Amino acid sequence: MADRREDNGDHKINESYEWELLIAVACSPRDYGYLRTTWAQELLPRVVAKRTGITVSATTVCRLLARHRVRLGRPKPIVGCPWTKARRMQRLRQIRQLVRDVRHNETVVYVDEVDIHLNPKIGPDWMLCGQQKTVLTPGKNEKRYLAGALNARTSRLTWVEAVRKTSDLFILLLWKLLKEYPRAKCIHVVLDNFKIHDSQRTRLALATVGGRIRLHFLPPYCPDHNRIERAWKDLHDNVTCNHRCQNMQQLMTEVYAHLRCRNRHRRHEYPNTKVA
Repeated sequence: MADRREDNGDHKINESYEWELLIAVACSPRDYGYLRTTWAQELLPRVVAKRTGITVSATTVCRLLARHRVRLGRPKPIVGCPWTKARRMQRLRQIRQLVRDVRHNETVVYVDEVDIHLNPKIGPDWMLCGQQKTVLTPGKNEKRYLAGALNARTSRLTWVEAVRKTSDLFILLLWKLLKEYPRAKCIHVVLDNFKIHDSQRTRLALATVGGRIRLHFLPPYCPDHNRIERAWKDLHDNVTCNHRCQNMQQLMTEVYAHLRCRNRHRRHEYPNTKVA
């Protein structure tokens, strides 16, 4: 080269440096003795330099993060399960085995409830530079509650609606499941530990169906293992987030249209169809 830089030596960055960088990003600054709770662009190269002895600029670190598709996201709040790890994993294995080995004359469904608010959930959206979109809210909030059951084999969704989230909502869903699967010898229901799922009214209702419905409770605070949670997330992302409905009837019409589309297409995406 004209400026004689052809013999500048090897690159500073190697696999060991990149590995230490990714480990640091996956951890917290407090794991390395700092009081900060989140990473700063200037702190990352300083920490990795102590681990590897290689000093690079913050700009170089930013390029490395982009190369490995590291993003600046929002952490998800969770509640720790009070069970021991062995007990929790044993219960999850039992449920997975139930889904895998279910008999042809039996059905497994994942059940959960979702809240529908007239005041829209505010979520991210694309905007032009220098502009911020607005969402007109009705002001006075109203609520509706859906109880849904996702078929583990076919992904078909069954749901019922109520004004209050009580045991009656859950029992109404159980009756609908019996009508939806009349030939099923047993309907296995995988669900969380919400109080309406194990109330006295629910137990009395289950006693009248002669064992056709069996409840299988997930470990406490393990929503990621309930498959229907993905369906509710899609509902919020496609309908309730940043919606512009002025009354609950209009909002529920769009909610039902989304759920019917989902059952027709058996997929998470919401097709571009007009609301009936």
